[in-house]
Amino acid sequence: MKYALQLGKFFGIKVQIHWSFLILLSWIVISNVRSGSGTVQTLWSILFVLTIFLCVTLHEFGHALAAKRFGIKTKDITLLPIGGLARLESIPEKPREELIVAIAGPLVNIAIVLLLYPLIHFTTDITSTISSLTSITSQNFLFNLMFINLWLAIFNLIPAFPMDGGRVLRALLAFRLERHKATAIAARIGQMLAVGFIFLGFFSNPFLVLIGLFIFLGAQGETEYTQAKSMLKGYTVNDVIMKQYQTLSPNDTIKEAVALLLNGQSKSFLVIDNEQVLGTLNRDEIIKALSSEGENSSINHVMNKEIVALKAETPLEDAWQIIQQHKMLMPVYSYNQLIGTLDTENILEFIMIKNAESK
Repeated sequence: MKYALQLGKFFGIKVQIHWSFLILLSWIVISNVRSGSGTVQTLWSILFVLTIFLCVTLHEFGHALAAKRFGIKTKDITLLPIGGLARLESIPEKPREELIVAIAGPLVNIAIVLLLYPLIHFTTDITSTISSLTSITSQNFLFNLMFINLWLAIFNLIPAFPMDGGRVLRALLAFRLERHKATAIAARIGQMLAVGFIFLGFFSNPFLVLIGLFIFLGAQGETEYTQAKSMLKGYTVNDVIMKQYQTLSPNDTIKEAVALLLNGQSKSFLVIDNEQVLGTLNRDEIIKALSSEGENSSINHVMNKEIVALKAETPLEDAWQIIQQHKMLMPVYSYNQLIGTLDTENILEFIMIKNAESK
């Protein structure tokens, strides 16, 4: 995610904080100043929020480590003002696995509650603590933290797909229904709840508006993705490859790449030397190189040397997931022979055709 500060790596997972998180801290300081709170009170409030987001990070690690159990890696965990986001490389397809991954986060919050409760019960006067909940102090810090973690667990289990509760709902539905149908039902419920969040947010907490928009758009995006993937079942990469494609040599110049770009429909090119694919080059990379390197620069210096190859017999739904992760032109091989290419646009066109045929 752009404009995020990396905090470190834990269990091999990068943890970062988005710049907008500073807005939340600034808002806390301003709110405390306006209410007449002193420096000590403001510092307690800031420490409390930071501790909450430590719990949110642990929540996300719950998802990440559960996913790791099923062989799914986590790209990173990002802290935002509205919560945390663990970017898994993929969502588990099997209902049981998705259920475990989805519920792992809220279970972390419940575990924190269970750890804090004995400490609070034996060391704190509950009556006086409850009576002083108007502000964060050393006396009620842990009690408030326990309450917030309980709230986080309950809130995240609301069946508002794609929140944790929505994913739990989809997993349960997917035990009986096809995945794309289970997704559609969970998404409709999630979007209805999202509208409710947005409505309430206008009259109470503006963060609910942001959460509502995130849920509504996230549900729509994942529904489209799941439906598209279901249309690709039964097909292989060989059914949709582009057998006619443009190539460049690593010794060609940016000027020659620009000419090829302007003279045809292709927006991405394979860079080949002696029948070996050395890299790829797309329109955005050509324009960027033209600006920074000049038209006489060699393609070998600016091409994308990361190559993700596909086999002709690869199931198309698997190829779609790979292309969604890398978003680049991919060479396709059959018995170690280059037979064509595949990119996002080509699969989207195939989905559009199949969608039109089904109507």
